[in-house]
Amino acid sequence: MTAPAQPGHPERSWVVGQPLAWTLGTGLTLVVLGAMAGRPDVAVVGVAPVIASLWAVWVRPRGRVWVDVQRPDLWAELDGAVAGAAERAAGGVRGVGAHVPTLHAPGVERGPAPGTDRAPGGPLVARIVLAAPPGTESVRIRVSRSGHAPTEALVDVPLTREIGVSASSVRTGSQELFRVEHQGLGPGAQLTGPSSTTPPQRVLVLPRPRTMPALPLPLRLRGLSGQHESRRPGEGGGLRDIHPFMPGDAPRRIDWKVTARRSPGLEQLYVRRTMALAEAMVVLVVDSRDDVGPDPATWSGLRLIRPDDATSLDLARQAAATVAQGYLTVGDRVGVEDLGVRRRALRPGTGRRQLDRVIQQLALLRPEGDPPRRLRPPRLSPGALVYLFSTFLDQEAADLAQVWRRSGHRVVAVDVLPRFREQGLDVREWLALRIVRIEREDRLAEVVGAGAELLHWADADASALHLQQLARQSHHRPGLRFRR
Repeated sequence: MTAPAQPGHPERSWVVGQPLAWTLGTGLTLVVLGAMAGRPDVAVVGVAPVIASLWAVWVRPRGRVWVDVQRPDLWAELDGAVAGAAERAAGGVRGVGAHVPTLHAPGVERGPAPGTDRAPGGPLVARIVLAAPPGTESVRIRVSRSGHAPTEALVDVPLTREIGVSASSVRTGSQELFRVEHQGLGPGAQLTGPSSTTPPQRVLVLPRPRTMPALPLPLRLRGLSGQHESRRPGEGGGLRDIHPFMPGDAPRRIDWKVTARRSPGLEQLYVRRTMALAEAMVVLVVDSRDDVGPDPATWSGLRLIRPDDATSLDLARQAAATVAQGYLTVGDRVGVEDLGVRRRALRPGTGRRQLDRVIQQLALLRPEGDPPRRLRPPRLSPGALVYLFSTFLDQEAADLAQVWRRSGHRVVAVDVLPRFREQGLDVREWLALRIVRIEREDRLAEVVGAGAELLHWADADASALHLQQLARQSHHRPGLRFRR
């Protein structure tokens, strides 16, 4: 919103434009020449422009144009309501035929990255509310955002007006919205108002999860409720075996067909025993210490990452949101741990509200200084399935994966480093990248050798296929194939 004028600093008034100055000057010249030459007809011709110009100055607008940038609720992106919000924001403009500015940056609209069905981020939409003082004919606005080409528009504003703006983004987390520069114009653009700038607001862009039909299960299922069939006898699952009737068995479990076949004289009754249903405990461990792009030349921090490049933390947020949505949909428990900052972790929970908490927590993750080295790994629930999202550019994340695997947890290491862009690297940068790549390959080989599964989220389609294979194996006999 435009800030009001400070006390002691008078507000700048509307100034006369060149067309009005030329009109007034021409009229005065004709009046003077007609009076000096004794030509009243010439003087009368110049009276009308003079009166019109003086009247335009007298009835000029008083005050400044008021601008407010209103953003919709970005939580609606999870339910696919962004398009509807953009239509509602732009509906008031299309009805009058005015121009609705839409920001497009070179490279942003090139589509999702190879191997992904959609980018981690999504469209940013907002609504610009314009309020002009009486006498204002139109407002000239310039909308810009970092990484996008600025868009200029001349908007007819009788008194108030709403304009919808949108921009695509592959980035998630805390982002700047739109910067709006505006200036009012009087009738016929003969008067120009003071120009003002509305600084951009910071918004939290939530990651957009992919759709995952099935996900692997941990080595041990917990609880007496859920949707997964465990290997323990209990209620709700599939058939376990047929067993002679014992004290404590419910009479409704008697299988009369088997009893009639095995014991025609009813000397022994037989019951059907089933498997128990249980839930999975999943912990999402996100390494927020690194936020690097696909260009290795930007890893030092001296060069900025292109705004149309998804960083490693963007991929980690999307991958973690996808996994969380997949497990919470079937009633499992999901929690979040952050390796970069030692703040209170998000405790495991279930339900739609837990999904909202998880996605909010993921969107808030960002590098915060130089984190101290951990002396011990975060405490996890026994039998939890650990998803470790990291770039594995150092040894700490790999060591934690091996420690958790030795403790009996099933570990899925998700490599979120984007695909390298090697074009434009000099000899030293290319050699440094080769050394980093060799160290990473050795580090990931140690993680796999310790018994963890490895996924490369830069190729999201291959990762989804790999997760489906792991899910089929673990759902057939939970924990049997991976027990050591």
